[in-house]
Amino acid sequence: MQMTRLGRTGLQVSRLCLGTMNFGGFTEEKDAFAIMDRALDAGVQFFDTANAYGGTGGRGATEEILGRYLAQDDGARRRQVVLATKVYSRMDKGANDAGLSARHIRMACEDSLRRLNTDHIDLYQMHHVDRNTPWEEIWQAMEQLVREGKVLYVGSSNFAGFQLAQANEIAKHRNFLGLVSEQSLYNLNARTIELEVLPACREYGLGLLPWSPLGGGLLAGALQAAQEGRRSKQFATTRIEKFRTRLEAYEPLCAELGHHPAEVGLAWLLHQDGVTAPIVGPRTMSQLESAITATEVKLSAEALEALDNIFPGPGGPAPEAYAW
Repeated sequence: MQMTRLGRTGLQVSRLCLGTMNFGGFTEEKDAFAIMDRALDAGVQFFDTANAYGGTGGRGATEEILGRYLAQDDGARRRQVVLATKVYSRMDKGANDAGLSARHIRMACEDSLRRLNTDHIDLYQMHHVDRNTPWEEIWQAMEQLVREGKVLYVGSSNFAGFQLAQANEIAKHRNFLGLVSEQSLYNLNARTIELEVLPACREYGLGLLPWSPLGGGLLAGALQAAQEGRRSKQFATTRIEKFRTRLEAYEPLCAELGHHPAEVGLAWLLHQDGVTAPIVGPRTMSQLESAITATEVKLSAEALEALDNIFPGPGGPAPEAYAW
C-alpha cells in the first residue's frame, strides 16, 4: 500500500482510508474486526469514524467497536493506526449536546476518547461548519485539546472553500497549525468541489479525503446489479434512471479497461491532484478487497479523458469554470 503525507503535515497515511460508518449497523462487530484486520494486513492504517456513527447500535456504537478492536494486543494496533473521528452531530437532547461550542467540543472529545479506548485522537475533524460559533471560540477549544495531547491534528468535513480559507487565516493569526484536512463529497459523478473546495485545499496544504467515492454504489456496477435484480430499493432505482445514460457508457468502458467499475471509480480519484485518500466504507470483505485492488489500477491519459467525457466536471476551478 502506497503511503502519502496528510496535506502539509509530516504525518504519513495510507492512500486508502478505512471508513467505519457501517460498523454496528450493516456490519456486525466480528465482521468489522475481520475487515480491520485485513485492512491493516494490506497496509491500510488510516481509520476514520465519527462520534455519531452507530446505526442500530445507537450513536457512539461505532467508536466503541473501534475501541474494543484497538485495545487488543496491549495497544499494538492502536500504535499502528492513524485514528480519525469527528465532532458536531447531536449526541443527546441537551441544548449544548451538538455543534462546535467550546463546551461541546470538550465534552465530545472526552466521550470519544473513552469510547475509543485511547488517550489521543490523531485527527479530530469538525463534521460540519457551525455558523453560530465564532472561530476564535472553536480554535481556543482545539488549541487546548492539542496542548493536553488529546488531539494531534484538526480537520474539517463538509466545509465550503471560503470557510477553509477563513478557518486557516484565523488559525494563522493565533500561531496555530489550523486545518490539515477536509472531507468532502467527491466522486466521478459529484465534482462540484473542483470549483472552490479542491483549489482551497491545494492552496492551504489540506489533504483531501473524499467521502462517498463510489456515489453510494452508483459507480460500483449499479446498472449491472439492477439488471441482475440486486438493486431493487426505490432510491437506488431512481438514481440509476436519473444517470442511466452515463452508466450505460461508464460500465462498458470499465469492461474495456479490464476492471470492475468500483475499481475504476476509486482509481480515478487516486489520479486526481490533491486527493490524499478516498474514504471507503466496506460492509463486506469483498468490498474491501475491491478497494485494495483499486490502488494498483493505472489509468492512461486516454482512459481519464474518456471518463471526463462521460462524467464532465464543472469545467475546472472558479472563476474560469463559469467566467473568463
